[in-house]
This record gives sequence, structure tokens and C-alpha cells, in this order.
Amino acid sequence: MRYLHTMLRVRNLDTALKFYQDALGLKEVRRIDNDKGRFTLVFLCAAEDLDLLKSQPQTRGAPLVELTYNWDEEKYGEDRYFGHLAYEVDDIYATCDRLMKMGLTINRPPRDGNMAFVRSPDLHSIELLQKGDPKPPAEPWTSMPNTGHW
Repeated sequence: MRYLHTMLRVRNLDTALKFYQDALGLKEVRRIDNDKGRFTLVFLCAAEDLDLLKSQPQTRGAPLVELTYNWDEEKYGEDRYFGHLAYEVDDIYATCDRLMKMGLTINRPPRDGNMAFVRSPDLHSIELLQKGDPKPPAEPWTSMPNTGHW
């Protein structure tokens, strides 16, 4: 397993970038504006980690902070500004199967062979991403519904 990023929701992207870039010195390495979903994702890393990104696929560079800005105002409450931790795993299906056997709920099953979400005992969301290309869709995952939220 390899740590990828932590997602944080922000109310004002310009203000957040002023803090993370100007005050903390993080560098913007990728930005995604999603018109359909009405959100912007900005990925930042520490200056000392820039070289790590050169050896990683652009979508899986690590370690990063992902700032998520939803264009429409949303009331999160203090407990919802933290988004999730993300880890890359060698085999998404084997990892989820092992977690289920340990009694954990797979809140968002890896129906796409690429991404799943579980929650910690303290209800922190953990995103699991398949290393490399997504695995072909397979049962029981493809027909498994979401459980709760993440």
C-alpha cells in the first residue's frame, strides 16, 4: 500500500491557495475543473516532493493535498471539511475481500475495478485505488451496492 493524498474541502479556493501556497509553500501540481460536477480539485505538494512526482503517473503522484472546492455553497459543518485519505493498493479486489473478512464494511465497492471506500472506526473515509490499470469488473463487486456514505 502506498499513501497518495488527503482530500480537504475548502469554502474559498483563492483564500485556501493563499494559505497552502503562500504561507506553507506548497506547490500546485495539477488542477481539475469539472463543469458537470461543478467542482474544482487542486493538488498540491511540498517543494521537496516535486521530484517524486516525476517518477509517478500524473494521476497518482504522492504525497499530495487535494483541495476540493464545490462551486455551489454547501454547509459541511466542522466534521465534513476533512475529506479522505487515499492509498494505492496492488489488488483492489483482494484488499477489499481481506477487509470484509476482518468485519469491515466496504462503503463504496470497487465496481469499476479501480476505486473503493471504507471508513475507520472513527468514521474517517479511506479511499483505496488500484495500482496501475483498473481490474476488469468482477463479481461480487459489480453488483454490490453502496453502504452508508463515505
